Amino acid sequence: MEYSQVPYASLFGLAAVVAGWMVHCVYKWMNPTCNKGRLPPGSMGFPLVGKTFQFFKPSPSLDVPAFYKQRLKRYGPVFKTSLVGQPVVVSMDAEVNRFIFQQEGKLFRSWYPDTTNNIFGKDSIASYDGSIHKYIRSFASRLFGLESLRDVLLAEMDRNVAQSLAAWATEPQIEVKNAVANMIFDLTAKKLIGFGPEKSRKLRKNFDAFFQGLVSFPLYFPGTTFYGCIQGRKNVQKVLKDLLKERLSTPEKRHGDFLDEVVDELKSGSGMISEKFAVDFVAALLFASFATVSSSLSVAMKFLSDYPNVVESLKEEHESILKNRDGASSRITWEEYKSMTFTAQVTNEIARVSNVAPGIFRKTLTDVQVKGYTIPAGWLVMISPMAVHLNPELFEDPLTFNPWRWQDESKRSALLKNFMPFGGGIRLCVGAEFSRIQIALFLHNLVTNYRWKEVKGGDVQRISEIVFPEGYHIQIIPRAQAI
Repeated sequence: MEYSQVPYASLFGLAAVVAGWMVHCVYKWMNPTCNKGRLPPGSMGFPLVGKTFQFFKPSPSLDVPAFYKQRLKRYGPVFKTSLVGQPVVVSMDAEVNRFIFQQEGKLFRSWYPDTTNNIFGKDSIASYDGSIHKYIRSFASRLFGLESLRDVLLAEMDRNVAQSLAAWATEPQIEVKNAVANMIFDLTAKKLIGFGPEKSRKLRKNFDAFFQGLVSFPLYFPGTTFYGCIQGRKNVQKVLKDLLKERLSTPEKRHGDFLDEVVDELKSGSGMISEKFAVDFVAALLFASFATVSSSLSVAMKFLSDYPNVVESLKEEHESILKNRDGASSRITWEEYKSMTFTAQVTNEIARVSNVAPGIFRKTLTDVQVKGYTIPAGWLVMISPMAVHLNPELFEDPLTFNPWRWQDESKRSALLKNFMPFGGGIRLCVGAEFSRIQIALFLHNLVTNYRWKEVKGGDVQRISEIVFPEGYHIQIIPRAQAI
């Protein structure tokens, strides 16, 4: 009898040891320490899960979500937490954010969570630093740089907007975000990979789940958001791989698009980029070209509907541009675009309030001291432009759509100092001016030629991105017709 109890006693002892070890690991996870200084305050939650589900919880407005507000009140603007199994320091502090951007390559490097890397590929532009990063930015600037925007894209973007609005005006109603996304993607797919509207819209459907995947728990099995996102990525990669393979087999054949430049670079033998990188890079450019702007313009349409005084001021500016033109049929010029003072203020306000990006991530290269705290080497830091842009101490009545806030020269420099919709430092978004031009051209064509009325939807939620749960449907009506 005593002999038979020995195995049970041993198993009980082993279980106790394992349980003790697990409790110790959980305690260490929930109570991290650093060798020098003290960590920012905050709660880590349990291993793997952390505070991920709280972070992903939808907020029923454009205001800062409860996840941030609660921690700001309890811990202050810099706090530690855990998202998707990784320790993160979140910064809602404008001064700290500027410091992080300024110390790129010295104390911090660009980094993204594993979910993002899985979606966009580890061989994307975000993975490169130093001279390679400069080269890749220069490469992307061949399409999105100022010279290309001024001499080539401006006219094409203007025609694309005009044609899209004319087509929408023949429909009983449109869903704004989807219609705007198609409008922009049709153009960028043509310029990047030579696709016409039919092919581009089929390809875009695979991108629809990308943003949802960025703000989802990385559970990879059928039925989950992350699974659908990765399947979309695989489809995009297959299309681009096949296209690149075809182009590489006939490099002498020119198509007049960005992929020609990619093929030339791959054939040059410089070794600066690989085929795998090229596929990830083009996929990232396709996604970035439309995803944030389509959300921003959807929010803009909602605000324009709610603030008719803004529309009237836009009309005055743009009708003045039309009156000063030599010919009635001429299109927007670069000089006209640069003269749109009030439109630039509206664009700033759209970018400030919409805050589409979930966050901007960096990784510490060494122990970093900020605000009396230590961020250990190897930790992620998430900059939150949204929390800064919606901070009432920095932007008065932050949820009010007020383009005139940018007009006061005595306050404008302070506002711009805390304004970071396109990131900052050496990694300032290469498509920032492209986005501004897209918004300006859309507003120009809209207010000079059309009216609109809301049909249904329009309620806004913020997860980390902005969503319209029921869509936002409007009717576009030529100004010559009565509403």
